[in-house]
Amino acid sequence: MNSKQASQLILVTIIFVTVLAALFVLPKPLGSKFLPWQLGLDLIGGSSVVYQVDLAGIPKGEWDEAVAGLKEVIEKRVNLYGVAEPKVTVAKKGDTYQLLVDLAGVKDVEGAIRQIGETPHLDFREVVEKEGGTDYRSTELTGRYLTKAYLDFDELGRPLVNLEFNEKGTELFRQITARNIGKPLAIFVDDSLLQAPTVAGEINGPAQITFGAATAQEQVLEEARVLVKRFNAGALSAPIVQIHQRTVSPTTAEDALRSIIIAGLFGTLLVMLFMLGYYRLMGIFAAVALVIYTILTLAVFKIIPNFTMTLAGIAGFVLSIGMAVDANILIFERTREELKKGLSKVSAIEEGFRRAWPSIRDSNVTTIITAIILWYLTSSFVKGFALTLGIGVIVSMFSAIFVTRTMLRVFTKNES
Repeated sequence: MNSKQASQLILVTIIFVTVLAALFVLPKPLGSKFLPWQLGLDLIGGSSVVYQVDLAGIPKGEWDEAVAGLKEVIEKRVNLYGVAEPKVTVAKKGDTYQLLVDLAGVKDVEGAIRQIGETPHLDFREVVEKEGGTDYRSTELTGRYLTKAYLDFDELGRPLVNLEFNEKGTELFRQITARNIGKPLAIFVDDSLLQAPTVAGEINGPAQITFGAATAQEQVLEEARVLVKRFNAGALSAPIVQIHQRTVSPTTAEDALRSIIIAGLFGTLLVMLFMLGYYRLMGIFAAVALVIYTILTLAVFKIIPNFTMTLAGIAGFVLSIGMAVDANILIFERTREELKKGLSKVSAIEEGFRRAWPSIRDSNVTTIITAIILWYLTSSFVKGFALTLGIGVIVSMFSAIFVTRTMLRVFTKNES
């Protein structure tokens, strides 16, 4: 097999892969069946909520662990409202932690926000009797050590909630009960005293929350069931306070998505027309390579785990299209220079690629470095922009150097 036949085989493979990628990318008829697009709230509507984390009762050395557990719990809560891939981001500013929660596509936004805020913060406190009243001393045992909650009944048929802890939580509970035998141990939920049962002895096992007398039995039973549900969804490791909310209506999001798709298609078409008008035959190859680049890049985005497309992400992708065209322009101008020197078309193309490569490499590498810096040093929508820009530039290098070059090798005759 000579080099031209090898190039032909490569080109057929590229076209085949591109067709499969197009079927995968387009929502209809097959794309959504394999893997639906995950769109951000600015494209399908929803709310973005910012919560402030209160870490006052947690040792500073355990803040990161507590916030990580809190993030996991809220992701579970958001998932209950139909968000397949909950997006919860941790933002740290000095000693302040915030959680950014995107509720994309959630219809009952207020219900979701209310449920997230109502997830109980459980903690155990020692009771200290003193003149003038009762004081409560905080302990290390909080809901962050909770592994399971379940409903049970005592011998009188009264509901109670059993709480099981992990290994560290069980040990903390044992230590607390050991030093409080004969004394009440207060159980607080969201800083409200729920129960203060007297400790009969050292307990090396689960805790129980009882609900008193059997009056209004159905109401008490429902209260116990709700509490169990909330604990199993995840007891917060630290209290949270909502400080900001931004809502995007589905209609506004749909209009934005339609506008940006039209703008992207129109801009890409203008670029392709310019390449066709200025570079003629080589412009055709550049236009085809641009189409292949667009399809393959979108396919890469879609297969990234937990990837969510946002307006900022689309902006980064559109910018990378310009980088792909820029590489072709460098190659074609170098090729023209070699043709003026009297080289054959095949030799001029090879020399043009060789001489253009250092410029293409340096410009793309600097853009990739910028994208990496943006990804690690920023948060929220800027990360989406950085991700699509970086991936787009990497694929554009493949498109310009490999796809365009292969097509030129296949369709260019070796003549002066």
